[in-house]
Amino acid sequence: MEFDKFCKLISKIENIPLPAEPSQLKMSPPFREALEEKQSHQIKDAKMAGVMALFYPDTLQQTHLVLILRKTYKGVHSAQVGFPGGKLEITDSSIKAAAIRETFEEIGVPQNDIEVLKKLTQVYIPPSNFFVQPFIGISRMTPKFIKQDEEVEAILEISLIDFINENNVVTKTVSTSYNVDVLVPAFNLNGHVVWGATAMMLSEIKDLLKELL
Repeated sequence: MEFDKFCKLISKIENIPLPAEPSQLKMSPPFREALEEKQSHQIKDAKMAGVMALFYPDTLQQTHLVLILRKTYKGVHSAQVGFPGGKLEITDSSIKAAAIRETFEEIGVPQNDIEVLKKLTQVYIPPSNFFVQPFIGISRMTPKFIKQDEEVEAILEISLIDFINENNVVTKTVSTSYNVDVLVPAFNLNGHVVWGATAMMLSEIKDLLKELL
């Protein structure tokens, strides 16, 4: 879809109610409820993070969404696909400011180029004990991405057409941070399996966009 047309449609997004948890749960791993129950005593101490679902025009003015492939490291989100973003720092004025700052730090999009259009439904991530607050944003300029080499393995540019294509919703066996292989709902995007909390957030975004498109 041409980005100008996308911008006209998405300008109405603020008035659309969030699909919220019913939308997210369509892409929830089967073990998530058990993990939340196991983590219930730690949730009160959960940290906060903000992430950005950033849409933008490519060089042909077609609408894309940017995701990142994280580095392989000793941690629960090693080598996983996610949104640019990160934890709330004491210097951040808000969780939205944290999402904008981290998007700049991880993929190089200038903070002033990011227009935040809507706050989405918060997601709790049991393995890392984080509450993640996602936002939908746009950049009207074609970004010149610069990846943060310490944390980002690759920047993934996903076309809007591929994102909303129902054929890209799949079921895959993945290895979890608990050393167990599990069958989970996922998105197949640019050859990458996107599952877990990121897939849950993508599901809400997709359902919102379907109402507009």
